[in-house]
Amino acid sequence: MSAAIIFVLLLVLMLTGMPISISLGLTVLTFLFTMTEVPIESVALKLFTGIEKFEIMAIPFFILAGNFLTHGGVARRMINFATSMVGHWHGGLGLGGVVACALFAAVSGSSPATVVAIGAILLPAMVRQGFPNKFGAGVITTSGALGILIPPSIVMVMYSVSTNTSVGSLFMAGVVPGLLLAMFLGFTTWYRARKYDYPRQPKASWGQRLKAFKESAWGLFLIVVVMGGIYTGIFTPTEAAAMSAVYAFFVAVFIYKDLGMKDVPKVLLNSANMSAMLLYIITNAVLFSFLLTHENIPQEMADFMIGTGVGVIGFLIMANILMLIAGNFMEPSSIVLILAPILFPIAIKLGIDPVHFGIIMVVNMEVGMCHPPVGLNLYVASGITKMGITELTVAVWPWLLSMLVFLILVTYVPAISLALPRALGMM
Repeated sequence: MSAAIIFVLLLVLMLTGMPISISLGLTVLTFLFTMTEVPIESVALKLFTGIEKFEIMAIPFFILAGNFLTHGGVARRMINFATSMVGHWHGGLGLGGVVACALFAAVSGSSPATVVAIGAILLPAMVRQGFPNKFGAGVITTSGALGILIPPSIVMVMYSVSTNTSVGSLFMAGVVPGLLLAMFLGFTTWYRARKYDYPRQPKASWGQRLKAFKESAWGLFLIVVVMGGIYTGIFTPTEAAAMSAVYAFFVAVFIYKDLGMKDVPKVLLNSANMSAMLLYIITNAVLFSFLLTHENIPQEMADFMIGTGVGVIGFLIMANILMLIAGNFMEPSSIVLILAPILFPIAIKLGIDPVHFGIIMVVNMEVGMCHPPVGLNLYVASGITKMGITELTVAVWPWLLSMLVFLILVTYVPAISLALPRALGMM
């Protein structure tokens, strides 16, 4: 009964148009003050202890690194390098966009940041070359979603905070699925470009490719710094985030010089705003998780699901449907923070690996970012392309379909997610 009251209350508040974070907080406080007798001191204590986790510090640092890279000319150099490698194939600039999004995803940790950084440069160039606006918008909107699957990923840090799963293992588990999804999106781009005979670029010489690589090397080296540092144990994911922020600042201001010292305060302020918003959501989600645990709701749901004999396959189908539906109304951080405490105990009881389940959640978030009505990437791409959400939704569907096929594959073939962390001895 208490579960029904909590979820109905949350849904009603969300339907009023109230932000997710405030809806969560009000749901918790209303329930605590009117329907249960939890000491208010324990609620206050939970607020402090819940966000005391070392991993949460990674979030502002990754946001700061992403903002320095977005404004610091790294994206443009990555696009040049990507197009020099694959631009001569069908849909050259589009394929270059997929590769550039994958590279930028590996240094930014954010999906909207990837769409903005790559899309703002690439989409006008594609239109000039004769590509339809819809084609470019479809490529960038979906490829930008790689930002939360290819590590480092802010959403993975959120999942780690919610479930106490190792961030390092999650990062390594995202590498193979991220590269595989990039191949899926690249194939869709190539196939459609070949079908409709879209423009190709002249084949770049190895000299031109080497020059483009040298120009982008400072940005690409950040991938080695973050992933290499975590794998070798030189530093933790949180320390890697701090390193990436310092490195991104150094590259943007002193090496590429696309960002002046006078622009740094603006980047810091933008990062602080984004970080504060996410940390506020986390704080309220911690309270919501505390309420669910206090009312024993995850345990009751786990017992009920196992009692129905639904099994692993049935549970994963239901979990995917639930997360895809949630993607219609909420952004990824909120979905992870609300659903992870509910679904995670059931997954563990059914013997599903916590790291594998984390990757399934992240891929669901990616799909959610690319479809209406609340797909974050759609709104970001709409701002860049000046296309309406409906028109953009139609443009995105071929890539969205390939993402759904990939979701089924990654859900039922755990080895895709777990092979690399196991090979590295992280599990």
